[in-house]
Amino acid sequence: MVGSALLRALRARGYENIITRRHTELDLIIQRDVEAFFEKEQPKYVFLAAAKVGGILANDTYKAEFIYKNTMIAANVIHAAYKHGVKKLLNLGSSCIYPKFAQQPMKEEFLLTGTLEPTNEPYAIAKISALKMCRYFNEQFNTDFISAMPTNLYGPNDNYNLETSHVLPAFIRKFHLAKLLMNRDFEAIRRDVRRCPLGFNVDSDEHLKDEDAINAVLKRIGIQKDTVTFWGAGEVYREFLHADDLADACVFLVQNYSHHDIGEFINIGTGEDIKIKEVAAFTKEIVGYKGDIKHDLTKPDGTPRKLLDVSRINGMGWKAKIGLRDGIRDAYDWYCKRDIR
Repeated sequence: MVGSALLRALRARGYENIITRRHTELDLIIQRDVEAFFEKEQPKYVFLAAAKVGGILANDTYKAEFIYKNTMIAANVIHAAYKHGVKKLLNLGSSCIYPKFAQQPMKEEFLLTGTLEPTNEPYAIAKISALKMCRYFNEQFNTDFISAMPTNLYGPNDNYNLETSHVLPAFIRKFHLAKLLMNRDFEAIRRDVRRCPLGFNVDSDEHLKDEDAINAVLKRIGIQKDTVTFWGAGEVYREFLHADDLADACVFLVQNYSHHDIGEFINIGTGEDIKIKEVAAFTKEIVGYKGDIKHDLTKPDGTPRKLLDVSRINGMGWKAKIGLRDGIRDAYDWYCKRDIR
């Protein structure tokens, strides 16, 4: 999602000499392969957007994978960038680096002033390590590596696998499937699962062979024709940033600022947050689902609030442009039109 948004932003500004690699072409956790890539391509500017990511379920389930893979990705890329003379690197982190009960809105200086949210601590520690690595390489080797911490992201090319997705794409997909179920469009449900994995070891042929099987699978993950169930009470607040706004901010920073201006890292967000249950309500409206929303109060909500203080980047001359409702419409439109892969 972020990589494709960066490509759109760079090409829109006339950049053409862009080097990319998919995960299937270059596994960033393998140091020798990363070294070989940098030796061959000799990139001058690097946007480090690669990560092992997921929502609250994935973070709480795959803790070892999250800390290992994200730490290795950052260590390998940052070190290789230093060795091969990269002029500027932008490292992307996450707002989950802040303490669970940090004062709101969260200023950059609040980092490491309290304990982290337990469900995403492994991911947060890996991202904190990455930004510290950039800082200390700058201090020791005079590199120009900058770190940016975006808030919760969404947009085209998001992850809609319900086992590993973040909250907003999970809302979009659950409501979409529930709408199809309400309309008894079982063939459309099968096509949806063929286009994008559902997660939870569901195979479109074996597990969705008839109406009863489809109903059983969807019910297991909180989707019924009359109700959709989500984790937690929905009373926590979240800030959401469209991926195209993030990409715009990243290019803005790389073009105009160095680590001397930015310091250890800088927040990127909208400066506005909203209750999760309110996001669910108007996502339901945008998707066109007519059923009810239920909340599973036995499941965790996560951090109570994660609103970023974006006064520093706003003061530099950048502000987010895409409103949440328009952004969700854009994301849902992409989801409905995505190609079969």
